[in-house]
Amino acid sequence: MIDIKFLRENPDIVKENIRKKFQDDKLPLIDEVIELDKQLRAAQLKADTLRGDRNRLSKEIGGLMAQGKKEEAEQVKAKVKEFSDELAATEVMETELGEKVRKIMMVIPNIIDPSVPIGKDDSENVEIEKFGEPVVPDFEIPYHSEIMERLNGIDLDSARKVAGNGFYYLMGDIARLHSAVISYARDFMIDRGFTYCVPPFMIRSNVVTGVMSFAEMDAMMYKIEGEDLYLIGTSEHSMIGKFIDTINDEDKMPYTLTSYSPCFRKEKGAHGIEERGVYRIHQFEKQEMIVVCKPEDSAMWFDKLWKNTVDLFRSMDIPVRTIECCSGDLADLKVKSYDVEAWSPRQKKYFEVGSCSNLGDAQARRLKIRIKSKEKGNYFAHTLNNTVVAPPRMLIAFLENNLCEDGSIKIPEVLRKYMGGMEKITP
Repeated sequence: MIDIKFLRENPDIVKENIRKKFQDDKLPLIDEVIELDKQLRAAQLKADTLRGDRNRLSKEIGGLMAQGKKEEAEQVKAKVKEFSDELAATEVMETELGEKVRKIMMVIPNIIDPSVPIGKDDSENVEIEKFGEPVVPDFEIPYHSEIMERLNGIDLDSARKVAGNGFYYLMGDIARLHSAVISYARDFMIDRGFTYCVPPFMIRSNVVTGVMSFAEMDAMMYKIEGEDLYLIGTSEHSMIGKFIDTINDEDKMPYTLTSYSPCFRKEKGAHGIEERGVYRIHQFEKQEMIVVCKPEDSAMWFDKLWKNTVDLFRSMDIPVRTIECCSGDLADLKVKSYDVEAWSPRQKKYFEVGSCSNLGDAQARRLKIRIKSKEKGNYFAHTLNNTVVAPPRMLIAFLENNLCEDGSIKIPEVLRKYMGGMEKITP
């Protein structure tokens, strides 16, 4: 959510930003919210004046009564009641106008970084850099679920009977590999100075609307019936929520955290939920990283975060590349975003395994995450997040890039201590 003061003073900039995101249907909202904000500020001024007048007259009543001027006191009391009634009506108007302004501000997209490429959708995202040499072996690579099935590592049929499509049982060495990757990712991030955290796996609605747009919320979140709780779609939501309504010492910034959690997603409107395998699913586990920092440091942290994911995948000999999301592919709260994509030897192309986002002060403004400064007073923090690793999607890249011709899977050295010293998974 952008600053209403900024919008009030720079409506043309906000409108141009909306055009860059190809959301022209939102353009009328700018003039509408400016008019509502004008009415709101007038109502606030009127309410303040009425309170002042009411309080001034209220103080006169006692003096008049003490002087025996009962009739005059009654007249003042009547005037005080008149002010009180008018104030009550004005406060109702304040509340209604404030809610209208808030609802519109919640759907106006954040101002994107000037470096973001302009494009309508993900087909116009831009490749930034490749890391590692993509290899296509001279033997056929089966579909990832077939590789797992040959290793007795997955049971999709039973999962469909128990929970439906979009769920799975991981078994044996594949399940162990899944846990090994998560454990390695945890230690990898701890070694880079991040504090490890296991967050709540459910969050309240005020946190949900603080960290994402309404459209994202509707497409992703599962609500707990009868309670003000949602299952998290990713742990960054719970982790950013940790700082809700806080004033943080400038000297203690930044906060750098890495978190483990299961994740639950409706995948509403997503393509391929019925496809075989575990690429797009309703439940998975994930290691995440988040940063809460001073605004002047967020660009630096953005570069650090996506490079962490690249370094993790390269330490397992998986080729990756980074893609910058174009303006039309950015969620409304994001200032800038990179996707990290892993090489698929079977498909002979890259596919997404992680996403790094700088959200500026949008989440902090919604959740009231502030920094206390002696020189500048209180100001809003910047928040960033990035996927460290998200099995089982990451397992697809791992299995395809480490598959041997005999059907066995090589275990990179960095994972062996998490696999009991195992160097290969064999059929």
